[in-house]
Amino acid sequence: MAAQFPGQGEGEALHRAVRSAEVAEEAGLDTVWLAEHHFVPYGTCPSAVTLAALLLGRTRRLRVGTAVSVLPTVHPVALGEQAALLHITSGGRFSLGLGRGGPWVDLEVFGAGLEAYEKGFPESLDLLVRWLREPSVGADGERYRFREVPVVPRPSESLTETEGPEVVVACTSPASVRLAAERGLPMLLGMHIGDEEKAEMVALWRSHARASGRPAGEVHRAAHVSAGVCQIADRRTDAAETLMKAMPGWLKQGLEAHVTVDGRQRQMRDPLAYTELLCGLHPVGTPRLCADRLAATSERTGISRFALLVEGSGDLAATEENVRRLGAEVLPQLA
Repeated sequence: MAAQFPGQGEGEALHRAVRSAEVAEEAGLDTVWLAEHHFVPYGTCPSAVTLAALLLGRTRRLRVGTAVSVLPTVHPVALGEQAALLHITSGGRFSLGLGRGGPWVDLEVFGAGLEAYEKGFPESLDLLVRWLREPSVGADGERYRFREVPVVPRPSESLTETEGPEVVVACTSPASVRLAAERGLPMLLGMHIGDEEKAEMVALWRSHARASGRPAGEVHRAAHVSAGVCQIADRRTDAAETLMKAMPGWLKQGLEAHVTVDGRQRQMRDPLAYTELLCGLHPVGTPRLCADRLAATSERTGISRFALLVEGSGDLAATEENVRRLGAEVLPQLA
């Protein structure tokens, strides 16, 4: 998240994010996911794809993904070119997570307008996927119109077995689940929902994917991602206390800073209650408890990939220790 906790500077938040990724590779974890936000301390990284480039250059084995690049505020071809570049130069270690974002002032600043958020996501998504899969692309849609141009560099020119970077779609509603399923794109499911709702969304995805004629093997192999929180301690109460002390302040400061583009009223989650909810839903506790919780989520939902918020303490040293314990004490129990 590159989360800026109360009393911290933006540089401190970004340094913690970079170090967390470096330590994740050292600890044997396989992927780091990077969030993207504009104009708020909730997350201080305004370009997940740019930070991904830095981390791909600093690591050798780690996969780096965006969770997510906010599609309505960028041109899909520009993002597609960046994704292709990272895919090729990293040896296929880049995953492109995409999302709709929110009705925030970002839409005004970047000139996208509210319609790009409310109606334009499918057109942008399809254009971007075409850019990553075809040798040349033109557009004649409502938002994007241009003559056919060659795709340079083509993702398929990478010296890897994959034709292009993985594309994952953040899904928060039945409509977005259907959108991803019809295109055969795996989902990123948020940390605010539990196993039962995630299982329902996976079942809905499979139903829509089959109905739209996606190949059976593709439906079966879809590698969805479950977002959550992870905090490890020798006692569960200590892990929960660490998060309860730090996260509500970050959530309050970060969520309150969001400004809607059209002045619409929005209801903010209670930071304390939300932190308590996250502690109950996700691997927060002893290494054994964390492993059991991850295994249970995987069994209930069919999801085997997790994007875990490990910086909930707001402290660099504690975050590094959390990541190392995740690799050394939790991961072996899941093998």
